[in-house]
Amino acid sequence: MNLDKLPLWLRVAVASSGGLGVFLVAFLDSSFLTFPVINDLLVISLSMTNHVRMPYYALMATLGSVMGCVVLFFVARKGGEVAFRKHAGGRADRIHGWVARNGFLSVLVAALLPPPAPFKLFVLASGVFRVPLRSFALAVLVARALRYLGIGFLAVQYGEGATRFVFEHKLEVGLIGLLLILASYLASRLAFRRSPSER
Repeated sequence: MNLDKLPLWLRVAVASSGGLGVFLVAFLDSSFLTFPVINDLLVISLSMTNHVRMPYYALMATLGSVMGCVVLFFVARKGGEVAFRKHAGGRADRIHGWVARNGFLSVLVAALLPPPAPFKLFVLASGVFRVPLRSFALAVLVARALRYLGIGFLAVQYGEGATRFVFEHKLEVGLIGLLLILASYLASRLAFRRSPSER
């Protein structure tokens, strides 16, 4: 696994603390720094080394990502519209419209899609345009848990082949996860829309 993109102190933290190191990398990646696909690689590597602790590594990556996103969300809420529009460029109005209409789904979709999907733009937009914190955090939690548990499972079942599979088919993996989540979401919405007499 190549950790060259991480600063030396972060590599030491991951090597010495395992799950806590994964949490730290995920938190920093989701807030103020960017380490593309490093979290995936860390979960795969650690899960291959210790199969029993795979759920723990996936949980730490998920929690770190959620907390980092929440920090960025609040920074954007305090006055990040200028930063959002600067980074979004010509996509700003489209992202604004989509987030305004579909706060939960917009974050869920963006969090599931692999790089280079502009996930942080949706985090910033959610804060700037006042998506409810509960919906925002739940969407990130569901998407990241599915992602990290999925790649952890592949690592345990297929070892080194998991790394190649995930990164050779990252779009397909993301889309399959997205379809499963959307199907569950739509099914729950239909269930809640049924009248009391139908239940």
